[in-house]
Amino acid sequence: MCSQAQPLIYPSPCLQPMSGVRGVLARRSLEEVQSIVEKALRDYVEERSEDPAMKYARDILLAGGKRFRPVLGCLAYEAAGAKLDDKMLRSALAAEIIHTATLVHDDIYDQAKLRRGRPTLHSQHGLAHGIIAGDYLFTLGYWLGSEQGPEVIRALADSCIAMANGELLQFDHIGNLGTTPEDYYRIIDGKTAGPIACGCKVAAMVAEADPEIIDAMDNFGWEVGRAFQMVDDLLDLTGNPRMGKPRGTDIYEGKMTLPIIHALTSLHGNDRKNLADVLMDFNDDRWDELIALLDTAGSIDYVRSLIDSHVQRAIEALEPLPNSNQLQLMAKFARKSALRTL
Repeated sequence: MCSQAQPLIYPSPCLQPMSGVRGVLARRSLEEVQSIVEKALRDYVEERSEDPAMKYARDILLAGGKRFRPVLGCLAYEAAGAKLDDKMLRSALAAEIIHTATLVHDDIYDQAKLRRGRPTLHSQHGLAHGIIAGDYLFTLGYWLGSEQGPEVIRALADSCIAMANGELLQFDHIGNLGTTPEDYYRIIDGKTAGPIACGCKVAAMVAEADPEIIDAMDNFGWEVGRAFQMVDDLLDLTGNPRMGKPRGTDIYEGKMTLPIIHALTSLHGNDRKNLADVLMDFNDDRWDELIALLDTAGSIDYVRSLIDSHVQRAIEALEPLPNSNQLQLMAKFARKSALRTL
């Protein structure tokens, strides 16, 4: 673990490529896979263009982004031994559309005005339209997943059940300064890591891979998803106005992110009391005070070290798979997830 103090901005200099999946020259870039997914999504939106609900949903579906989940699913499918085809693309779109449905509903209960720099669906078209469009996207995602059979649709449903439970658990811990690391993992496993793991697992299932490969993809997804959420926690301390999320959004909302939880459990005496006071009465004038307390607790470096650890575990989870271009891209994807600035 890197012990030297680092500035707040990611990337972490501690993170290095792992040795388990080196040595194959990539023949296709992540950006090319992303382009394939983007075209498939646009084609599907056009295919459903006569649906009244698509009129409201299309903008958020086509708002851009890195298509993290479907790209990872396509890579997992090929790494599991299959060749990318329409069957997998539609399965990948199912995961992306369900994810988009959660964003629509997230924006409603967060009362968010912007999503990726654009007006949120409900703020532009009204609350009722936002709720119905989100419901439509959930159903559309399940419909696409059902094309691959009952096991796939059951996996998607299980993931969404866990996601709902994770969201509610997070609500229960808003402003709760006694939130533990175990609570945090239960929340992020439901909200973030579980859906990513589901996408990787479903890809291997659709590829009709051996159980060992399906389990490897599942484990990879869990670890990447945990790292992904922890990076989000750090990004909240720097902000990203380009994405419509100013610095400290989670702090203002009382969400217990990992840097905050670590500091609350590490600090004692006046430092712990001061941190509690900052969190319970937070405003922009207290940023320097908050960052100083996090620095005293070593919380930023602690979270960075955990991100690196989860990325390492993700790449090690791929060891049962034969080395391939797609495997290299999955390992690269895991590392990029920890270095992203969104």
